Amino acid sequence: MKKWTAAALVLAGILLAAGCSGDNNEDTAESETASKIDGFWQGAIEVPGQPIPFSIEFTEGEGSLSIPLQGIENYPLSTVKFDDPEVAFDTTIQGERLVFEGALNAEKITGNMTQKNQKFPFELERGEKEQAADPEKIIETEVEGGMMQALEEIPDTDGPHPAAILIAGSGPTDKDGNSLTLTGKNNSLKMLAEELKAKGIAVIRYDKRGVGDNAALAKNESELRFDDYAEDAAAWIRFAKEDERFTDIAVIGHSEGALVGLVAANQEGVDSYVSLTGVGRTADELLREQLSTLPAAQREEADAILGQLAQGETVDDVSPELQQIFRPSVQPYLQSWMAYDPIAQVEKLDAQALIVGGTRDLQVPAGDAELLHEAKSGSELLIVDGMNHVLKPVPDDQQANMAAYADPALPLADGLVERIAEFLKN
Repeated sequence: MKKWTAAALVLAGILLAAGCSGDNNEDTAESETASKIDGFWQGAIEVPGQPIPFSIEFTEGEGSLSIPLQGIENYPLSTVKFDDPEVAFDTTIQGERLVFEGALNAEKITGNMTQKNQKFPFELERGEKEQAADPEKIIETEVEGGMMQALEEIPDTDGPHPAAILIAGSGPTDKDGNSLTLTGKNNSLKMLAEELKAKGIAVIRYDKRGVGDNAALAKNESELRFDDYAEDAAAWIRFAKEDERFTDIAVIGHSEGALVGLVAANQEGVDSYVSLTGVGRTADELLREQLSTLPAAQREEADAILGQLAQGETVDDVSPELQQIFRPSVQPYLQSWMAYDPIAQVEKLDAQALIVGGTRDLQVPAGDAELLHEAKSGSELLIVDGMNHVLKPVPDDQQANMAAYADPALPLADGLVERIAEFLKN
């Protein structure tokens, strides 16, 4: 589910299809840029209510801009100027000029982005550009709307191997476990896949429809349904079942992906299922809990909207404060998500199940894992002490917990991979 805000759509004039080409007739980038800023930079434009991650790559006086959330990739800059410490660059996309003016300080560039006389702060830090996937690891299967790509991790040992379909969580989340709405990466699902591969388990992981490799499969928000994600997961289960390189087939779902995978597993049948920080309640119950800290008036409005959605009705009049969550275009998706009860789904699952929760999870309490475990006869329960929602070990400190969402160097929580691998092999 894409979480846009009205403020984020200030940049609506630069929305482009994924993989757009840079047909730009502006002046070519000027040559004043010194090698001091050459390289890859990533950060965010601080649009109120919805920071927009973006990246810039400077190379010998030229540069390119990428805004993944809006499908903009490697779009050429019109000009690049560097007069240490001042940095300025701009581009024009579909008639909209974006001007960035800032200053270099150590390994950061900070300043303001201007569009249509509106200024928004931005910050960039040096980073490493992600390398393209090995073409030999890319696989495809047919889904609604076309062909969907995935990345397979096959153990180096002789096969066949047990295989797991790894499903990402809510929002525009990619196969590595990173959300396009957040600055920085945690790479939790990438790390999990690679570590399971090292333990002899094949893994298939994929960008959700509308994201990354599968951006072309995006639907209009008003037409997107929870079933679309479940059917995509079911397609990969069928793919794995027909592949002679694989033996037992498992589904591993993270967060909302746990329910997506559960629905798909019930549709297609699998040998085993792993819920990673999955929810044990319906979506409306979860949303009520997450919105319980809102001011009283907004909380009452949200509760009323959820009640109407549960009755099959939509709500046209939504206050500005709640537009991000309940805008009319996303309400059909919320209704389709609310229709699935995780408890009812796990009760009818005909597969071995491992239910995993973390004691430091700020989004889905460990109690949800216990609810799923109690509902699924014969299931195994793993509560990882100190693990947060992105599967990383964190102290009892909210700031440190959130920092882990953007720390790819932080390893996965101790014991997590070992227990999952043992479960899948046995």
